[in-house]
Amino acid sequence: MLDRIFSRTKMLGKALDATWKRNEAISQNIANVDTPGYKRKTVAFEEYLSEALDSSAFKGFRSDPKHVPIGGRDVDEVNIDVSEDNSTLSMRLDGNNVDIESEMALMAKNSIQYNTLIQKISGEFKKIKSVIHEGRR
Repeated sequence: MLDRIFSRTKMLGKALDATWKRNEAISQNIANVDTPGYKRKTVAFEEYLSEALDSSAFKGFRSDPKHVPIGGRDVDEVNIDVSEDNSTLSMRLDGNNVDIESEMALMAKNSIQYNTLIQKISGEFKKIKSVIHEGRR
């Protein structure tokens, strides 16, 4: 019962973790814009989350972590991957592939996402608090 109540807050919390990690990666990229040979860091999370949410409702029971997962994944099992972006070929002679303008735009977008998620999770806790207070009457 509590899992159903807190499932949305669990998902929002995981998304907050991802935006925080993305902020750290973007900050590293900006700090190393002039470092020769530095490759920009990227964070992959949304693709994995949508996979977990779109998968079937059927989920197999695993009695051992070594068992192959069957069906949908839980939000807790969604990974936040930080990787180097080697796909973009650098036009710079020093091998650095950080574009400061795009990183600043990504930082602004990420900040907006983070603030939106904070508002959403705050709203969820207000709803839970309201239900608790109404239940006491």
